Amino acid sequence: MGVFERFLTLWVAICIAAGVGLGFLIPSAFSALASFEYASVNFAVAVLIWVMIYPMMVNVDFHSIKDVGKKPKGLCITVVVNWLIKPFTMVGLGILFFKVLLVDFVQAETAREYIAGMILLGVTDIVVPSKTLLLSVVLYVVVPLAAGFFTRTKLLKKQSSESVASFMARLKLFSIVGLLATVVLLFGFQAKTIIAQPFVILLIAIPLVIQSYGIFALAYGWAYLWRVPFSTAAPAALIGTSNFFELAVAVAISLFGLESGAALATVVGVLVEVPVMLSLVSIANRTKSMFPILPMSYR
Repeated sequence: MGVFERFLTLWVAICIAAGVGLGFLIPSAFSALASFEYASVNFAVAVLIWVMIYPMMVNVDFHSIKDVGKKPKGLCITVVVNWLIKPFTMVGLGILFFKVLLVDFVQAETAREYIAGMILLGVTDIVVPSKTLLLSVVLYVVVPLAAGFFTRTKLLKKQSSESVASFMARLKLFSIVGLLATVVLLFGFQAKTIIAQPFVILLIAIPLVIQSYGIFALAYGWAYLWRVPFSTAAPAALIGTSNFFELAVAVAISLFGLESGAALATVVGVLVEVPVMLSLVSIANRTKSMFPILPMSYR
């Protein structure tokens, strides 16, 4: 890993401090940025998130999609954990913490927003405006996906596959700037809440950390019992554990607003995920010998 990746937690922490400080010192600037929106979609945040998502889309090898069924075990673990297990465990943890254990410390409406931020559409009575839904899908999915596909196709036609890696290397700086600027912006919007209730960051972080380690243990343990080789088991468990917080932040802001508890919960998710995922990678590397060494053509 490079210097940035190795100390990502530090950079994110610095940006959080900077965002809170700037939001407290110059709230008018953040209020002006917050007003730059349409159908509850903030364009300043949308641009920054698009900058983060676009490189990921360029890196997607669309031609390999046809081969996903050749090694089904890893895909099965990831899909089941992501779609059939993780949403429900997050709902359970959110309700346990914010409606049972911490009910005396968090207001009911705020608790609802925290839970929604943790699981996004895990709350059944959320009404999504059609304009917000359509604009969010176009901005955060259709546009970056189309741009990534178009860019990758052009690069492969004119040059070799190595040109994609070269192009991605040049985009890396923009992705980093987008991530850090988004953190500064979001914590700037939340500055008043954080300064007034600094303990809330810890309250949100605890169930997120429990969820991450619990889901990883489940997916990794499943892979071990299923005799999946380490080269597939570790990525499957890590992918199942990780969250697409860039999109989660965007959706939370669109549905609940920039200064909502839901937006804050997704931003805390960014802070938590970095050190947690690094620790899980370390755990996986230390337990590599427990898994069978099988050819990649296993079934």
